[in-house]
Amino acid sequence: MTTHNPAAAFYASPAARGVAALLRGLHRVSPDLGTRVALGLFFTPMPTKWLARSRAVPRPWVQTRLPFEGGHISVWQRGDLEPGRPKVLLTHGWAGDAQQMRPLADTLAAAGFEPLLLDLPAHGRSGGWRSNLLQWVRALFAVTARFGPWDGVVAHSLGALGMAHALARGLPARRAALLALAPPPAQFLSWFAQAVGTGESLAQRMSGHVERREGVSLALFEPAWLGERVTQPTLIVHDRGDTTAPLAGSETLLAGLTAGRLHATEGLGHRRLLSDPAVMQQVLGHLSSTPALRAI
Repeated sequence: MTTHNPAAAFYASPAARGVAALLRGLHRVSPDLGTRVALGLFFTPMPTKWLARSRAVPRPWVQTRLPFEGGHISVWQRGDLEPGRPKVLLTHGWAGDAQQMRPLADTLAAAGFEPLLLDLPAHGRSGGWRSNLLQWVRALFAVTARFGPWDGVVAHSLGALGMAHALARGLPARRAALLALAPPPAQFLSWFAQAVGTGESLAQRMSGHVERREGVSLALFEPAWLGERVTQPTLIVHDRGDTTAPLAGSETLLAGLTAGRLHATEGLGHRRLLSDPAVMQQVLGHLSSTPALRAI
């Protein structure tokens, strides 16, 4: 997809180089052990959740804990909204948290929607310290079973990739907005293996381990596969200079959509677009463009 490797910068620090050297050593001595250690590292969000947990969340936002896979996921709702509004689910990306989506959610609330923010597993104030994209998809269905269906869904980065997969599998939503769509897992695994210096063999073993454990082919997260199966009118927002998630993935997804539109930004990078007023208006306009659907 691109020659740039976003993982390379993370493994440039002395501490990270030490971790990479350890993985290379384990990989040489015992590929199986090296793979298990690599998976543990790969599926641990960095930075950790402590900072997100320490930040106060202003009222009227209130937290609800929803039981999920032996732990919980945290859902955030505004306590000052009257019932019956069109519902919108907003989700963050890897190493993010629900509060990154709050400026957009407040914009939607001011326009008459009922936004719901989700801390995905192992993120924000949800339980767990490790997670993966397949578990994220299950969390999306779990929160939908409790609070859905949705008049709209909005998701960022890896959360957008998980959301696209959930929509392709029938998540009930009328419209979708995908922001800075992340590359598929195979690309991230390849970048990870390149960054730590083990080569593609580690990426292939990690991929095989995940597929066997989860019972889902990672090919089902490829943009071309998703584009043919997401039927909702979909707005894609992506910055041309995004070095974390290249624009090419969004363009591939767009090519397969039956009702898709790309809004390309300049100079916002991967995360700044979440609080950009023009982007928020694009999302609001997309979600408001047809009457709300009350039963899906």
